[in-house]
Amino acid sequence: MAVGLGLVVVLVVIGVLTLLIRLVQDIDRGVEGVVETLGQTARNTGESFLIADTAGQVDAVLAEGLNHHLFLTRVLSGSGKKAVPR
Repeated sequence: MAVGLGLVVVLVVIGVLTLLIRLVQDIDRGVEGVVETLGQTARNTGESFLIADTAGQVDAVLAEGLNHHLFLTRVLSGSGKKAVPR
C-alpha cells in the first residue's frame, strides 16, 4: 500500500514539475520577444535627436523659398518695388 501511495506521489510530482518547466519555457519565450521588441525600438529611435536639427533646416529652406517667391512675384508683376534679399 505504501509503495502504491509513493508511486502516486512521484507521478504527481513529475506532472507538477513538467507543468512548471512548460510554464517557465513559455515565460522565457515571452521575455525573448520583449527583448527583441526593445532592441527594435532602440534602433528605430536611435537617431531621433536629429529631428530638432532637421526641423530648423526645413524652416530655413522654407524661408529661402518664400524669399524667392516674393522676389519672382515682384519681378513678374512689374510692381517696381525692389526685392530685398535676406
